[in-house]
Amino acid sequence: MLTGVLFFPVTPFTDSGDVDLDALRQHITAGVDAGPGGVFVACGTGEFHALDREEFAAVVRAAVDAVGGRVPVYAGAGGALGLARQFARTAAESGADGLLLMPPYLVQPPAAGLVAYTRAVAQETELPVIVYNRANARFDEATAAEVAQLPTVSGFKDGTGDLDLVARIIPAVREALGTSGKPFQFFNGMPTAEASQLAYRALGVELYSSAAFAFAPDVSLAFHRAIEEGDQERIDALQRSFFHPLVRLRQRVPGYAVALVKAGVTLTGIKAGPVRPPLTSLTSREAGELEAILTAGRAVLAS
Repeated sequence: MLTGVLFFPVTPFTDSGDVDLDALRQHITAGVDAGPGGVFVACGTGEFHALDREEFAAVVRAAVDAVGGRVPVYAGAGGALGLARQFARTAAESGADGLLLMPPYLVQPPAAGLVAYTRAVAQETELPVIVYNRANARFDEATAAEVAQLPTVSGFKDGTGDLDLVARIIPAVREALGTSGKPFQFFNGMPTAEASQLAYRALGVELYSSAAFAFAPDVSLAFHRAIEEGDQERIDALQRSFFHPLVRLRQRVPGYAVALVKAGVTLTGIKAGPVRPPLTSLTSREAGELEAILTAGRAVLAS
């Protein structure tokens, strides 16, 4: 079972557009040294959508090597069904400990079709699978309960922000699992999840992905401690100075949920490089805004 703050590293690229495995190892090593509960590599923040299978395999292997067994390593899989199956097998062969199942490609599937999609990918390996409820992959109560009963499905990550639905899915899944004793976890997977974590926590969802951890692990971990300790004053201060400004910058351009994290990693001294098309990178002015947000967040820690 996963605990603590979940680290979603970026995938660094060189100026020529190739995957920079040395920078990736440096990035992941520094992150794991800070103390996350798990590493989710080549997922949304890691530009899963932009990697071919050979690159994906190299990224997962590099992550597993850098982590060295200290925490679990999950890898993304998704897109077209045939490719999702290939990526699932590749993740297992490359040493990953689990899978985050990303949405299927393009189509708007009915919820029942997502069960078949999840089953088809999950049966490719024995790795635990966390399903990602977002974008065009939206489960309802019945289908969330159905996929939760698949043997290797171990978690449900919500990125829709539909708290009304999540509040109904959680008890539906718990009832479906009944007395089976099967370990199962719920995750807040919203971009900049800290901004919504108090609301998710009220529903019993304690785990969340932290994009901020990739470039500001000190701020991310301080917020997590404040949540765990019920330190509302520290929570409010970090929201005001860091997370809410980060959300406003993120919402300025589609895809900035990834681009600003890459820019933040570069600010730490690890050259993360540009994002791949169709995403676009921050402007130099926006990178300056991000640096100011980071400075303001750390000022709260210093106080």
